[in-house]
Amino acid sequence: MKKLIQTLKNIWSIEELRSKIVFTLLLVVVYRIGSHIVLPGIDPVKLEAINKNSESSNGMLDLINTFAGGAFNMSSIFALGIMPYISASIFMQLMTVLVPKFQKMQKDGDSGRKKINQYTRYLTVAVTVVQAIAYIGYLNQTAAQAKIAAFSGYFPYTTVFILTAGTLLVMWMGEKITDKGLGNGTSLIIMVGILARLPQAFTQELTTRSLRAGDILIFIVEIAVLIAIIVGCIMLVQGVRKVPVNYAKQIVGNRQFSGARQFLPLKVNSANVMPIIFAQAIMFLPTLFTLGKQNSISAIFTDHTNIWYMIIYSVVVIGFTFLYTALIFNPKQIADNLKQNNGFIPGVKPGQPTADYIGTIMDRITLPGAILLALVGILPGIIQLTFGMTQAFSNFFGGTSLLIMVGVILDTLQQIETQLLMRQYDGLMKSGRIQGRQTTSAVQY
Repeated sequence: MKKLIQTLKNIWSIEELRSKIVFTLLLVVVYRIGSHIVLPGIDPVKLEAINKNSESSNGMLDLINTFAGGAFNMSSIFALGIMPYISASIFMQLMTVLVPKFQKMQKDGDSGRKKINQYTRYLTVAVTVVQAIAYIGYLNQTAAQAKIAAFSGYFPYTTVFILTAGTLLVMWMGEKITDKGLGNGTSLIIMVGILARLPQAFTQELTTRSLRAGDILIFIVEIAVLIAIIVGCIMLVQGVRKVPVNYAKQIVGNRQFSGARQFLPLKVNSANVMPIIFAQAIMFLPTLFTLGKQNSISAIFTDHTNIWYMIIYSVVVIGFTFLYTALIFNPKQIADNLKQNNGFIPGVKPGQPTADYIGTIMDRITLPGAILLALVGILPGIIQLTFGMTQAFSNFFGGTSLLIMVGVILDTLQQIETQLLMRQYDGLMKSGRIQGRQTTSAVQY
């Protein structure tokens, strides 16, 4: 406890770090306040009654609601949250891999990246407008009774404009947090939205257990299991295979410098949370053809406790993990960087043999990483079946929510610890250092 208090004092004594924390907290507060402001033309009292009587939907809509911190179901001005920007960013990231023009633009340095960011913003506007129109249709089906009749003629136009402006404001806040705050602004906003739903889910589960005799002990076991799963997710996020790399001796003038010995960290889970997001989107598509009717297909693809859902979901996650890893990981580029900097892997020839060697290792460690990622994705359903807990609380035992929370918290703690160590303070831990999510492709030689 004494160590914790001293660490907090050290953090607060650094003016730059203190200003970053305060700036980040202020924008987070603004984001949470905006998440509770209902769209014009919607009666919040009637909307709340409708939400209490209806169950939250599964699939992609539930994913959007999770990322938006519940603002989607509340018909907030931030109902679409940061999701359109994420969709645009993913699309542009794929373009930089598949389209030579964007590949060249990415290699142009800061000017190229600025152009890509500008295209991402333009695409975000287009995606938000389309999603806003779809959201109006969603409200017409689920919350038509909450609409104010006198405002119905203006509702479609104002809703599209306000939702688009709201998403752009959230995008701007995320970029400002990245520039002037603690970093990783977009991820931090998503994490805040996810954590905002935790107290309600925790209270609901505790209330349900307390009403039944003997269930408090089961609730304590659930918390212990949650802690164990979080530890496992940390290991999955930070797990790397260290490939040794030697650098040749260099002669500068009359002096000879011995070659350095380092390692190349190859992540067990290079794709991070992207395969789970893609898998949830794919699992939601078959339900579109059922037109909202309850049948065997909708029962499989909307119930995460269904055994067939778990099997199909796991296969899709594993497949997308290999696909996305192949898109973002380029062994040839890493081998060329090593060769240009006089680096080599002991026992492996430079050039194509090095690329083949790195690719083989990556394939071998991606398989267990993909299996573990699929297991994390289906854990909420397994936990809900095992303990009979509420669906809202079970969502925090795995899937997208847990992986994002773990990754963002690790990144934020690493940012704080770096600031402490730069000013010769002790880190956040007595032994070792906190490591965030590392990207192999970002390793420089």
